[in-house]
Amino acid sequence: MIPALAPLFIADFAHYRDVLVLDDDPRPSMPLRIFFTSGAFDDTLSRFGEQYPDSDQRGLASIWAKYYFVKLVPPVVAASLILDHRLPLDLDELHLMLDGQGMPLGFKLPDSGERWMPEPDDGFQRFGDLIEHHLRPFIEGVTRCIRLSPHVLWSNAGNYVEWLLGVLAGAMPHADLRHGHDLLNAKHLPDGRRNPLYQPVRYLKVEGQTEMKRQRRVCCLRYRVGGLVACDNCPLSAQRRCMPKMTLITDL
Repeated sequence: MIPALAPLFIADFAHYRDVLVLDDDPRPSMPLRIFFTSGAFDDTLSRFGEQYPDSDQRGLASIWAKYYFVKLVPPVVAASLILDHRLPLDLDELHLMLDGQGMPLGFKLPDSGERWMPEPDDGFQRFGDLIEHHLRPFIEGVTRCIRLSPHVLWSNAGNYVEWLLGVLAGAMPHADLRHGHDLLNAKHLPDGRRNPLYQPVRYLKVEGQTEMKRQRRVCCLRYRVGGLVACDNCPLSAQRRCMPKMTLITDL
């Protein structure tokens, strides 16, 4: 565990204690800089896929990436928003830890990072390292190995950012989460490119229900993986079952 992050790892977040670690962690790991060029990703996906026979490789890659993102995104985003702590996230400097089935266990970081000094001006400055130096090269690496739309993977990552903001808002009502929301609600990056994390989730009003339905905008291809049922927030399921009874709430 990185001591500076210890205040985060309490209650339901305690299982993240050993996800972001330093080089002294004894668990085996592989440099991410060679993960996609050495054949390691293909081997990892094969091991992961043994749990799901007769699956499409695109679906397997997407679901594996979801496990990757759920390990990376919540502690990194929470550390920045809640502790104002900046972590080293360059893909070329991190090592990935995997279990025997190819599931991501966590990451070895080159150092413990530092407090933001001065504080970032906006969400893109705060999360620029995460987007440009980790998520983008990771997604490019996956899509070079598997013919999979990058939109699927960006949506997977954005889904966990949006989910985490909701968790943090419920647990810490006075926390300043504006930069997180700004990150998801801007259509473009500061340089004019499309923001790949733009509104990964939408909330729908369902006839006869008081609670809004949380729905992803892009399907994660879970239906292409043998033995898995569709997610509760799957947009394809919504189209088949209840889209005629739904109205998109555009002002959330």
